[in-house]
Formats: sequence, C-alpha cells, structure tokens
Amino acid sequence: MTTQPLIMQTPHGFYCPPGDFYIDPWQPVPRALVTHAHGDHCTWGCESYLVAAAGATVFRTRLGPAAHIEHLPYGEPIRIRDVTVSFHPAGHILGSAQIRVEHAGEILVVSGDYKRQPDSTCAPFEPVRCHHFITEATFGLPIYHWQPTAIIFDQINRWWAANANQGKASILYVYALGKAQRVLSGLDPSIGAILCHGAVERLNRAYREAGIALPATRYASTADKAEIGRSLVLAPVSARGTTWTRRFGTHASGFASGWMRIRGARRQKSVDRGFILSDHADWDDLLRTIHETGATRIGVTHGYTAVLSRWLVDQGLDAYAIDTRYGGEADEVSGDDMPGDNDDSPGEEGGG
Repeated sequence: MTTQPLIMQTPHGFYCPPGDFYIDPWQPVPRALVTHAHGDHCTWGCESYLVAAAGATVFRTRLGPAAHIEHLPYGEPIRIRDVTVSFHPAGHILGSAQIRVEHAGEILVVSGDYKRQPDSTCAPFEPVRCHHFITEATFGLPIYHWQPTAIIFDQINRWWAANANQGKASILYVYALGKAQRVLSGLDPSIGAILCHGAVERLNRAYREAGIALPATRYASTADKAEIGRSLVLAPVSARGTTWTRRFGTHASGFASGWMRIRGARRQKSVDRGFILSDHADWDDLLRTIHETGATRIGVTHGYTAVLSRWLVDQGLDAYAIDTRYGGEADEVSGDDMPGDNDDSPGEEGGG
C-alpha cells in the first residue's frame, strides 16, 4: 500500500494528491471530478470538470455553456498523473457515479450519493470492490426503511386522482433534478395534465435529450384554467409558499422525500400529504453496500455520520466520520436554485 494518502480533506473539499484533482469540491478548483450534478456536490466556477458521460446533458444544463466539461463512460479507466480513475453507476440520479481511484495497489471509491432501489431514469447501482470506501449516510439510522417504489407511485396516483375528482390541482413538491423525473416515470397520464415549474421542465428536457422516456409535460404557465383542476403540478421545494402557487387556486399539496418517514415532517413542511420516496439508500442498503465493497476502511459523510461510523466500528471495521459543508438530502434543495432554474417561462433555454 502507498503511504501517501489517496484522499484528504482541504478547505476546498476532497483532494487526491497523487492525481492532483478534487472530488465533489464545494469551492472552485482547477480540476474537479464530480459524482453527480446536485448543487451540494457540483459547484460552479471550476476550471474543468470530469463527469460520467451518462449525465452529460444534465451537467451542461446545470453548469451552463461556458463550463469546460469532459465525459467518461461508465467503467472506462483513464490515467490522471499517477492514478487510474473510473466512473461507476451510483443509481442516485441520471449520470450519478461512484468514482474509483487506484494508486500503488490501493483502491479508493468515493460513492457520492447512491440508492439501490430500481429507477428507470438512471443506471442501477453497481458495487465496486475496494480497500477504502467513502459512503454517504443521509438516512443512516435504522428507522429509515423504504417501501417498494411501485407502492409509492400508486399512492401518488391515487392521491392525484382523488383530488382531480374534486376539481383540485395537486402540487407535488420534489427536488427538481432526479426526484422529479423519477416521479414522472411512475405517473398515470390518463388522470390529467402533468404541469411543471420551469426548474423542473428544463431538466425534463435534459433527461429526454439523454434518451430517458418520460410522459408528456408542459410548463405550468401554459395551462388553461379548465385543465388546472385535474392537473398534477411538479414544483421544486423553493416554490412552496410563494406567489407562484396562486395560479392553481385551491389545491392539494404533497412532498416526496425520505424525510417524510419522520413523524411530524409533513406538518413541518406545511403540506397535506407526504410520500416516502428517497433517492438515497436506506439503513439496510447502506450496510449491504458497505459489505459488498469488501472495504475495511470506511469514511462516512453527508448525514448521520457519527451514528453509522460508530456502528461500523462496533462491527470491527476501521470507520470514521467526515465533516463536510453539506448534510444530505435536504441540501439538494440548493440544486433547485441554480441560475435560471426558477424561471417558469416556456421561452427559457431557447424556447420550446
């Protein structure tokens, strides 16, 4: 094994000394390798980005036309100075990746965010064998256990249909990138029109450009009054409680998030209905994933880091908590607020 650390914390984020690059930095750096395009992992202003090719359209949408973005297909190794790097599916959102770094016989994997449930809008998670695994812990408590996705989709469609039969629009708050498109993949378009806030619709476009099949959607601003009462509206969390929602009149509101597992979370979010749907691994899948990597050294970041790392130490693993600027799924709200994302105009990004 090498005595030089493969990764270290710096004021800019994780740094790989033998490769001279950063992974998911939270401040601008010369070279960034990025696991996925959520705002708590992908910062603006870096001189260059290396990302998984599957997420090319999403990264371009988030970072803008001027950003220097290089793409790497899943599983294809590349040499960067003294290390070999490859990207592997993380199953979190479109283009999400685990980043594998190999140097002098040591293999490190930075998972970014990941989930193990099926999702037709992104490549499924693939375990990667390694010595040192850095895992998220967004839902790193035993109370977090996800139901099959089909059950949650059925709950959403039934809620929407019941509201439509009463002539009420259904506004479902979702993270604009990833969660919105996953929800779309499970909606029943026969119930009514599917309308989207501009932050969601521009990312729907990026998914479609990448070849992901989604039901037909429109900008919410284009809806006729006659169809609003049977519509389902997907909007980012940042739109909740704003004047933007007034156009839908009396409506039902819901929120799709893993945090809805906590009693009282629905009241705190001021919504009528909560749907327990997360793009992160639950407790059982975190433990399963760590076991499947074969790693003996585990870094734990983003979320319940102390709880999960202590549990792993009790199991005989060399585990430690990592403090970062961000804390987990709630911080993905920042990814809803990138430049232009809150523009509900159908003319944004060239019209259409």
